[in-house]
Amino acid sequence: MFPSCLPYRIRPVISSNNPFSELLRMLTTSSIAIASSKLERAQEYARRHGICRAYGSYEELAKDPEVDVIYVGSLNTQHLGQTILFLRAKKNVLCEKPMGMNAREVREMIRTARENDVFLMEGFWTRFFPVSEQIRNTLCQKSLGNLKVLRAQMAVRMDDIPRLLEKKLGGGIILDLGCYCIQFASMVFGPEMPQSIVASGLLNKTGVDETVSIILNYSANRQAVLNVTMMIDFPTVMFLKENRWEWPLPPSPERLYFKHNIGFRYQIEHVRECLENGLKESPIMPLEESERIVCIMDEARKQVGVVYEQDRNM
Repeated sequence: MFPSCLPYRIRPVISSNNPFSELLRMLTTSSIAIASSKLERAQEYARRHGICRAYGSYEELAKDPEVDVIYVGSLNTQHLGQTILFLRAKKNVLCEKPMGMNAREVREMIRTARENDVFLMEGFWTRFFPVSEQIRNTLCQKSLGNLKVLRAQMAVRMDDIPRLLEKKLGGGIILDLGCYCIQFASMVFGPEMPQSIVASGLLNKTGVDETVSIILNYSANRQAVLNVTMMIDFPTVMFLKENRWEWPLPPSPERLYFKHNIGFRYQIEHVRECLENGLKESPIMPLEESERIVCIMDEARKQVGVVYEQDRNM
């Protein structure tokens, strides 16, 4: 269910540490539901977060006629199967980034969404922050002139999180944080593939990437330099001449179980607006861009040497 009690009923399919259900509960006065492959796990999660309904299978959720939208926030390797299931059941889907393990999976999801005439969007929550909106407006106004070089880096110490360390779980820093930097470059430099992609990185003992640098060269001598790592923490810094820009989070009516995740609200509200207007994809995060982003990630992984089981038949 979305804010303002609009007639869109959302059900999450999420991992145990995902903040989405807690945020949805805060935003609505109606019940939501949780689905898991194990009923006991779904019931426990529902109990902890005050969710009224728990499903013991994704098929059961897909058949629920009261469900309008499903948020898929499970492991990366599970996105394809779950998203296809829900799309074929005529459910609108918000799928957490990365939408698929590779371009083939993303294209299959896009094709299925269009065949079933339902909404599909990749969940890059930062794309909907007020700061992102202001950056887009600034770029449209060309008040910064012609941008030539973009630098983006994300460094978060996460080398103890199993899902990031195991290849069979879709681990690795490109899929987890690299996609954020790539989508930012895509937003700034516009709807085109880079003319060249150069990537270098370090792998851990399980064969997933833990530190990666990516250079994207675009037309008109424009370049994006991206760095991501799960080995250290590094603060986020933004310099804009002599100005300091701040974008406060929207107020929270109650204390959240997960800290600092109220920013998910912007993404939820955008999906609601899309559905209100009968859209099948987001104008801010279009499916064509999701396909372009995953193609860049595929090439970066290829150069770094990260190959998943899902890549074997490509």
